[in-house]
Amino acid sequence: MAERNIDEPANGRKEIILEEFAPYRIVALGHAISQRLAKAYEDENITIPEWRVLAVIAQHERVAARDVVRRTPMDKMSVSRAVTSLEHKGIVERAPDPDDRRVSAMSLSPVGRALFDRIAALALDYERRLLSVLSPEDAEIFGAALSKLETQFQLD
Repeated sequence: MAERNIDEPANGRKEIILEEFAPYRIVALGHAISQRLAKAYEDENITIPEWRVLAVIAQHERVAARDVVRRTPMDKMSVSRAVTSLEHKGIVERAPDPDDRRVSAMSLSPVGRALFDRIAALALDYERRLLSVLSPEDAEIFGAALSKLETQFQLD
């Protein structure tokens, strides 16, 4: 990317060129990637929020909805709607948490585990193809840069 001139223009206002503004580019790229990945699993009748919830639940034997909210870029209401939909589809099961009866613990049903395994294979193949335009060195630098940005975001 060419270095841009950030000097103030004659009128004294700082200008943002949206297409060069890093936060915008990150969000736009993330949205485009998410939409394209969703096409890979659209035959499974799963939405993007449902996939995110499914992926978090699949990483744990049992997980509370509040923990899903912490692990995704989704608000409580979006997670709740996705969980309800996944429950109705027979993909997620809910039971009282044995350690805290006020909390429901979620897990994947056998149907949910099979669904996750199918979609995960598609998602990993998509990630492989997405990153294939990068050399191994560039992929490593990209991963490190993402980690630094994520760490910075957590500090702000």
